[in-house]
Amino acid sequence: MTTICLIPGDGVGREVVPAAAQAIATALPAVRFLNARAGWDCFVRTGSALPEETLRAVKAADATLFGATQSPTTGEAGVRTHSGQPVTYRSPILALRKEFDLYANLRPAAPLVASARALDLLIVRENTEDLYSGRERREGDTAIAERVITRRGSERIARVAFEQARRRAAQRDCSGRCAKVTIVHKANVLKVTDGLFRECCLNIAKGYPDVEVDEMLVDAAAMWLVRDPSRFDVIVTTNMFGDILSDLAAGLVGGLGVAPSGNVGAGRVAVFEPVHGSAPDIAGRGAANPIGAMISAAMLLDHVGEPAAAANLRRAVQATVRGGLTTPDLGGMATTQQVTAAVCDILRASTRATSAAQPSWATM
Repeated sequence: MTTICLIPGDGVGREVVPAAAQAIATALPAVRFLNARAGWDCFVRTGSALPEETLRAVKAADATLFGATQSPTTGEAGVRTHSGQPVTYRSPILALRKEFDLYANLRPAAPLVASARALDLLIVRENTEDLYSGRERREGDTAIAERVITRRGSERIARVAFEQARRRAAQRDCSGRCAKVTIVHKANVLKVTDGLFRECCLNIAKGYPDVEVDEMLVDAAAMWLVRDPSRFDVIVTTNMFGDILSDLAAGLVGGLGVAPSGNVGAGRVAVFEPVHGSAPDIAGRGAANPIGAMISAAMLLDHVGEPAAAANLRRAVQATVRGGLTTPDLGGMATTQQVTAAVCDILRASTRATSAAQPSWATM
């Protein structure tokens, strides 16, 4: 039986993760859920945004579905917990990535709504280095952030990108050379750091003669994503560039409400999450879009070796959205639960149809 850890977190995470869990249980009845806590509310109550018991649950599960967490404002950062002790808040998702070395962030972008651009691409973002490595300091009136790029980090994210390109080509059942990786960087200006990243990616590319490779400056890549995203298959890039480009790509397919992601590494731990954030302005109103969490759940099902359930979930989501039942961010009036119920109804109907199509060996 597949075991999935659920971490709803804060804000709309508490609405979309249960919705996605309901869809998972419908698509894959043989599933067990572990419920765990993380985030700002957990931090205020316990003094830890990511308790040890949550880390143990993540490690014990086959994969984790993470919702969203709220970050404190500057004034709240030094809050005192129930015990009266001042503590410093740290992002749970960043802590999970570091704790389990989840160095690859996978951000697929494919259209769900009819008005979306025609594209089907995957951004493979390095998840642990770059300007997000946390090496910042103040020197008087000057603030300095260190940009950290390593050979190890660059080579291993490049391997993920080329392996993903091969996998996507196999799923498309392509004949000939149809897998492609675009290396995105700014080595013309950041000659040392992005120069190393570019060098490492091109070296790894030599081991994948079946995968077409090209490279593009990040500003040009942003322009081409808007102008003609069909030219991309897999993009591999550094942490901050990947963060920005993946949100741009999400805007082309319906917005952050439908954008999924996965955090994976060399170990068995993997964390999947919608990328829309905690959205405190709409939390509790029943207006949160569960689609990003559901597509993240489909990625999770693929990861744990349940491709049929993953495909059924994706089809059910697409049928629901294209049938016009959408939350306000997509122009509709449906609630979170109405969208969830529709997806689950389609999943149940699909299961019944599949069962009815099976031969009854007992009567033959």
